[in-house]
Amino acid sequence: MNAYSSLLSPIPRVVHGFGDKASLMPERLQSWQMTLPDKKQVHGTAIGWVRRPGEAPGELDGVITDVPGILLTVLTADCLPVLFCRRDGRRIGAVHAGWRGLLAGILGQFAATLDAVGDKPSQWVAAIGPAAGPCCYEVSQALVDEFRQQLPLSAAVIAPRPRHLDLAAIARLQLLTLGFVAVDTIGHCTLCCPAPGPAECLRYTSFRRNSQQRERDPAHPSISGRNQHSGLIMLPDDAAECNAGVDVMGK
Repeated sequence: MNAYSSLLSPIPRVVHGFGDKASLMPERLQSWQMTLPDKKQVHGTAIGWVRRPGEAPGELDGVITDVPGILLTVLTADCLPVLFCRRDGRRIGAVHAGWRGLLAGILGQFAATLDAVGDKPSQWVAAIGPAAGPCCYEVSQALVDEFRQQLPLSAAVIAPRPRHLDLAAIARLQLLTLGFVAVDTIGHCTLCCPAPGPAECLRYTSFRRNSQQRERDPAHPSISGRNQHSGLIMLPDDAAECNAGVDVMGK
């Protein structure tokens, strides 16, 4: 079962979800898949507006719209998916933020994109989805040191364990510092979070876990085509009426 944010779920006319291995595109978003922008994620900081279904905005790691009926998603397999929504449901956005994007300031760039149209982060909430967690995301000491040198955050927030980055905690504090009114975190680690039910299997596709498996067994399949979508959509009037009463609080 897909994961959902307690901050985004109550916002009228907005439907969202975080994908997993069982349902790469969240079930409640699947009927809108044909409206997805045709973008390419490059671990950069570019944020772009989309205002037509199926628009091809090029290389972007963040998208934003004020047009109902356009599904916005980002693809991840250890990086952070961050979903944004105005509290009144009139604008939405989605950002792909790996360690490169966090260091380069992609969340600040999203805030600047709002400012450019006279909007303010204080009118928005954000939800951070499943990603590599501090329990499993071991990196070089050099990368930890780079984060500590470039970001005005405490060492304990950046790396609560030696050489283990906490991407979600870093992003959450960056967003709060930028003025976003509220931020929640799903808290699932893509490397080790178990799938619901009795079967002993893992819930999410993980690039790092897959790479480790391929090192041990070169015949192990890659994750190509198996990244999770995390996304949201503002429903048009007719769809909003049909969707009234649907429970979007499922976990």
